[in-house]
Amino acid sequence: MTAERSKVPDDNHRVVPFRPRRSTAHAGQGWPLRASQPLDQPVEGLEKYERGESEDDYRHRMLVNLAALAFTIALSVAGIWLTIQIADMRKTQDCILSGRRNCTPIDVKVLDR
Repeated sequence: MTAERSKVPDDNHRVVPFRPRRSTAHAGQGWPLRASQPLDQPVEGLEKYERGESEDDYRHRMLVNLAALAFTIALSVAGIWLTIQIADMRKTQDCILSGRRNCTPIDVKVLDR
């Protein structure tokens, strides 16, 4: 069995050495490459996204924050209500499927005579 293993080449564990590429313009600089002149920027400057010296509208920001808070609270309340409704439906369904009767609560109002 060991003779069979020695005949099969072990390509899964071969280490391939990588050497850094050198272009003709940077051939004498060595590794890592150091540019003598600044390279062209791949993107435009970010000056157009900078904010000016104008003051922030704090009132508008607070209203937006309050609206986001109200939406988050409403979403949480709706999620809790939905969870409770699903749990009640599951209890009722389990009761009915087990063959019992009178599974749903019936509210009977007593009339005063």
